[in-house]
Amino acid sequence: MAKTNTSENGKPLNRSQAVRDYLKENPGADSKGIIDGLGAKGIKVTPTLIYFVKGQLNKAKRRVKREKVAEEAKSTPARNPVDVVIQVKALAMELGGIKNLKKLVDLLAE
Repeated sequence: MAKTNTSENGKPLNRSQAVRDYLKENPGADSKGIIDGLGAKGIKVTPTLIYFVKGQLNKAKRRVKREKVAEEAKSTPARNPVDVVIQVKALAMELGGIKNLKKLVDLLAE
């Protein structure tokens, strides 16, 4: 759990929340910049806390991305590669052989 100390108004100060707020204002800040920026406000943080908070933020982003990919995968029909090969072979037989199918594909590619 993040260590807390009191702020100017006597309420507890959450260091993790201070790091999140600083990252929201300065998204490209590195750990040294965050330590210096929060130190100017009187909040002492360690690099370990910064890396932990950044990891938690990235974890949430990865979860959202993973859920989005899963939804897209559900909407895309998954085809069995063996069935596709069988269908292509059957089409080649209908057209008089694989050479004729290849000629048609080459004509379509032009």
